[in-house]
Amino acid sequence: MDSANIIVLMILAATVVLLVLDLLRIDVVAILCLLALAWTGILAPQEALSGFSSNAVVAMMGVMIMGRGVARTGLMDGFSRAVLRVAGEKRSKIVALVSVPVGLMSGFIQNIGAVVLFLPGVLDIARRRKLAASGLIMPIGFAAILGGTLSMVGSGPLILMNDLLRGAELEPFGLLSVTPVGLVLLTVGIGYFMLFGRFVLPAAHPEGQGLSEQEKLIEALRLPHHIRHYRIPANSPLQGKTPEQSGVWGDYRLNVLGLSDDKHIEYAPWRETRFAGGQLLALLGDDADVERFATDYGLLRQEHLALFARLGDPGQAGFAEVVIPPRSAMVGQSIRTFSLRKRYAVEPVMVFSKGEGLRGDFSDHQVLIGDTFIVYGLWEKIAELKETPDFVVVTPLTTEKKAPAKALPAAACFVAAIALAFSGAPISVAFLTGALAMVLLRVLSMQEAYQAIDWKVVFLLAGLIPLGLAMQKTGTADLLAGKLMALVQGAHPIFLVLSVAVLSTAFSLFISNVGAIVVLAPLVMSMASLGGLDPRALALMAAVCTANSFILPTHQVNAMLISAGGYRNSDYLKAGSGMTLIFLLVVVTVFYVFYL
Repeated sequence: MDSANIIVLMILAATVVLLVLDLLRIDVVAILCLLALAWTGILAPQEALSGFSSNAVVAMMGVMIMGRGVARTGLMDGFSRAVLRVAGEKRSKIVALVSVPVGLMSGFIQNIGAVVLFLPGVLDIARRRKLAASGLIMPIGFAAILGGTLSMVGSGPLILMNDLLRGAELEPFGLLSVTPVGLVLLTVGIGYFMLFGRFVLPAAHPEGQGLSEQEKLIEALRLPHHIRHYRIPANSPLQGKTPEQSGVWGDYRLNVLGLSDDKHIEYAPWRETRFAGGQLLALLGDDADVERFATDYGLLRQEHLALFARLGDPGQAGFAEVVIPPRSAMVGQSIRTFSLRKRYAVEPVMVFSKGEGLRGDFSDHQVLIGDTFIVYGLWEKIAELKETPDFVVVTPLTTEKKAPAKALPAAACFVAAIALAFSGAPISVAFLTGALAMVLLRVLSMQEAYQAIDWKVVFLLAGLIPLGLAMQKTGTADLLAGKLMALVQGAHPIFLVLSVAVLSTAFSLFISNVGAIVVLAPLVMSMASLGGLDPRALALMAAVCTANSFILPTHQVNAMLISAGGYRNSDYLKAGSGMTLIFLLVVVTVFYVFYL
């Protein structure tokens, strides 16, 4: 072992320790690794920086841009609603219903493409059910990686495997030769999260990053957040009364968020609006007060009215803090004289004035400079408040306006990018082409495209890719593989099979999976011949095991999902350890029994 091998192994060990212990941000660790390889002379400067122009990094940037375009059009909203209709409130069922299509699609297109297509829908599901996104995103990432083992075109190593076999004058595999083991892996992976998800998936971290802005606001001000739906019967004493006459604000401390005649909806109805028999109400308030109001007026409870679905969807409606600036036309007026509801269709829930919080009916409160209103309404209506000089909206409006008219161009760009990659074009060129097409077709602007790129992920991948290059350039990878193979030579075939699976898994964490199979395939086929095993099958198993990359977020799919799920390295170590062991058990057993 020469000095170059020793230096590479030291850098590898330091990188692993820093990633596992979470001592520094993962992108900082990756940059340190890159610089160490350059300063020690293991790689030339251009080689150390080659990760920034690598196929994987450029493809990742293209994928992020296309993902923003897909999310902006609301293309996957229908999918998320369908999942919620079937799954109800059960998280494990949601995980299964989302993971299955992601995994199956990954068997025939790039797994990163499958993830980016479904990620907007998963985030939408998390918002609608008020679930932590971290409990849904990691499972679909794992499903996409596992799904890549469903066919011989599902991942780079499997595509390359047939070329390597032809070079060794061995018969290549058919398209679905690997499907049996892939189906078992995908099924077991989904079952793993359904059974043990609540134990291995991260909850909200102590810093509170799991709480949304809405949840923080509701918790801090103890705001009511349950919306109840009722129908006004023909004989109800509420008929003919206005909201003010009914006492809904003053006597019951409730808010009417919506009023409908089954066809048209009036959001935050004006005080002069009159109730009529047959109308539907969306009421916000404490459960006891809502029940009292419903009983007094003989209202009929309605469950899950699709008509008012937007009001209960966190992606379309919510609470906002609105401050009255000095130049506001509302200063010196009241809600009654200013007609806030009539003008903007938002419902004032409470107001803070001179340090005092007012709830209930504060219609005649004289508005002062600096007063803060808490209003509830559709985000598009609250955005209108923000555009006027009369209000300063303090709550960040993180939801962007959907552009359904651009859904078709966005879908066409995405499908075209996948088709280009499937036809043999470099994935980086294919995905970057799709991303630029979205900009040219005005699905999103160039500025929005730049904002879509998560530079933390870019630096993570660009910093670790040179480590794999260094291991191959210095022969460290060959050295490690040869040492392990020498240890199991002459042992029972099951130990040879297991060692190949473990070595492929270890290499996949720090070397690109394609690079790993290039290094391992010749060694594996030679050892299989010496051990009396089928070299084709053992090489195929090695290619499958390069997908066993769950312990650290170094796989492209896991790297892309770090920010969306708010994950730490320790989260992957916790959930990925079990998945890694199950993967090894399944693959070794299936290949030893049925393939070798």
